[in-house]
Amino acid sequence: MRPVLFGNNPSFWYETLRSFGHIAYGGADFGEVLTTAQRIREGDFDSWYDEWLLTADRVADVAREAERGGHPVSARDAWLRASNYYRSAEFFLHGNPADPRIDHVYEASVAAFRSAVALSERPVTPVEIPFEHTTLPGYWYEAADDGRGRPHPVVLIHNGFDGTAEECHFFGVPGLVERGYHVLAFDGPGQPGPMHRENLVFRPDWETVVGAAIDFVLTRDNVDPEGLALIGLSMGGQLAPRAAAFEHRLSAVVSVDGVYDIAENFIADIPGATREEKAALLRTENAPEVDIQLERAAADSPVMRWALSHGAWVFGVDTPRQVLAAMLDYHLGDGIAERIKAPTLVCEAQGDLFFTGQPGTLHDHTPGSTLLAFGDELGADAHCHVGAQRLAIARIADWLDETLRPTA
Repeated sequence: MRPVLFGNNPSFWYETLRSFGHIAYGGADFGEVLTTAQRIREGDFDSWYDEWLLTADRVADVAREAERGGHPVSARDAWLRASNYYRSAEFFLHGNPADPRIDHVYEASVAAFRSAVALSERPVTPVEIPFEHTTLPGYWYEAADDGRGRPHPVVLIHNGFDGTAEECHFFGVPGLVERGYHVLAFDGPGQPGPMHRENLVFRPDWETVVGAAIDFVLTRDNVDPEGLALIGLSMGGQLAPRAAAFEHRLSAVVSVDGVYDIAENFIADIPGATREEKAALLRTENAPEVDIQLERAAADSPVMRWALSHGAWVFGVDTPRQVLAAMLDYHLGDGIAERIKAPTLVCEAQGDLFFTGQPGTLHDHTPGSTLLAFGDELGADAHCHVGAQRLAIARIADWLDETLRPTA
């Protein structure tokens, strides 16, 4: 898929395509995205923030006007779009976590989303999931009635390196609900809710996070405890299989897209013949030559620039080299993938910007897994299949149907 905007900046184009893709489930409108993107100066993070904020505020005003006029459906639709536009506005700001703009638009995004779901035809409830000394934010979606008169299976879904629990809605949660699944969308440590509320950074033992989410799900009414599925998006494509390797209450796991080793693609140019040699260099106290190399990489690559700046925030470290060192802990090697017992769907985006080759490796190491490749012939080859949300969730949901309720 050739970029139609930001031809020299793959990060800006991908994030624009991401918003275009969210049109499928009400998170954007084509003209709003296009006119916003056309106002942005390519590569300018402040311009990106200013223009998305302007659009988000305008659409939020549309929502308020609809509410005042007694038009709840129109208000709901506008609140959904405003929520996604606010989310997009803060995307490139995390190189300075103290920037007050970050909290402003994050809180506006969450508030807009909650205004939208309060007007939803299907029940959607903001929830707090007990987790260790705190709680994790999420949303509980009630399944549409499928006429079976039996408890419903549940899909737990979380995002990855940067996406929010609210954004999961636009990746296709309504498509799961209308197929008869309850859904719990939630943020774990390192993800926006816990980061904004208490600076709770990522942790590799993701099974503790998913275990808490499962405990919560099992307190809900009309739930089939033998029909629990987990979907992980983006970096969640590593986190979800990691959880499934140790949390065997899961009946299915979906990796969108598959990631076996978060660090591998990012450390490819670090000196060293083996992963162990690269790791030693990244973790040593002083490696000035590597620090200079990473500074140049960030200057040359918009993708690397964003990944290293955002990574410092969500991993709770200070330098680019420490970001890569932190990534080393997020892998499914050492026999972890082989421990997965649940049926596993590994999705692959053939034009992935971040994790090329990783889905095949995860598939090779996961017993009995299914590899589902998405190509560019249907516009689905971008990371997490943004731009083809309806197609992607249909294929994932069909696999879940065949896996969790084959005789339904």
